[in-house]
Amino acid sequence: MTRMVNARVRRCICMLLLGVMMMMVKIEGSVVNLTYLESAVSKGAVCLDGSPPAYQFDKGVGEGANNWLLHIQGGGWCYSVQTCQQRATSELGSSKLMGRNNFTGILSSNNELNPHFYNWNRVLVRYCDGSSFTGDVEKVDPVSKLYFRGARIFDAILEDLLTKGLKNASNALLSGCSAGGLSSIMHCEKFRALIPTSATRVKCLSDGGYFLHTKDASGRYQFEERFRSIVNLHCFYPQYVAPEIRTPLFLVNSAYDLYQVSMILAAGLTNPGGPWVECQFDIQNCTASQIKTLLGFKSKFIITVLAGLPNHLSRGMFINTCHTHCQTQYQPKWSGDPTATLHGTSVSDAVGDWFYDRSRFQEIDEEHGLPRWQGVYCEQR
Repeated sequence: MTRMVNARVRRCICMLLLGVMMMMVKIEGSVVNLTYLESAVSKGAVCLDGSPPAYQFDKGVGEGANNWLLHIQGGGWCYSVQTCQQRATSELGSSKLMGRNNFTGILSSNNELNPHFYNWNRVLVRYCDGSSFTGDVEKVDPVSKLYFRGARIFDAILEDLLTKGLKNASNALLSGCSAGGLSSIMHCEKFRALIPTSATRVKCLSDGGYFLHTKDASGRYQFEERFRSIVNLHCFYPQYVAPEIRTPLFLVNSAYDLYQVSMILAAGLTNPGGPWVECQFDIQNCTASQIKTLLGFKSKFIITVLAGLPNHLSRGMFINTCHTHCQTQYQPKWSGDPTATLHGTSVSDAVGDWFYDRSRFQEIDEEHGLPRWQGVYCEQR
């Protein structure tokens, strides 16, 4: 009983520290206004509720005036009419409800916090279709009144940005976190095709978006079963798409990604009273069997990544063992926390050096076998 109470206390402390960290991020970050793309409505490029798509744009300056970074917002998916209706009443399904997100991490305009991209044209593509910008269903159900037009949204936003200078890009990077990281993989080749051939570099980055196609701890594919009715699963899993990508691609991911451990590996087992509810927050509460399962997941993740991203100069990877999800858009994970480095290199420097072809970075944390709870995110292991 004492052990369980202590685990809950540690979890509460962790969440409190996470809240403090996010408050610090908001203070450090710059506020950028929303651009509502009203012209896209006539093309049928609309959010789940039919409202226009939106993005936030901070114009580049100086040497970065012709460089472009497009970062796709994450936020999971809806997997049924009911969950999509619920989503349509939130900022992840309606631009009417969107607030302004601060630009931190890879989007920061501070040259000390984001030395490689701070003066670029930086765009946050807001997420409101619930399917990683993949849907293109013409018919609108008269009952649910939901629009599944994510692919059209992505095209419409890119078309608009091309008129604002993207067509003259010298360097361009498409990135994204979580569901947005999945989008950056799926839309990488389309992005490359739209950028002029005169551009010096055009590359893609996926952060926390390399979702593994594997059985969960119960021996089932429960995560897959949830989404089977709304997506082409072969295209949903990056391991089947990444080998076909010819554009340079960088992967930032934890081998113990917080979302994947909870929602894929331990799918259905982290509900209150479930066998993984304590283990997912504290390795000390894991049984020997659960630790073996975690190690097996890490091993399969790394094998899958290496198969999908072969040892090529155009490929980069930053695979750590932090029990976290998304690392590029949060300042401490991007460049502010020394415990979030890999072999002494921050995510920021790894991505920057890879993008500018200064050095190759294909590193995997082999030092730590089990997941780590790091720095301000939770207690140090």
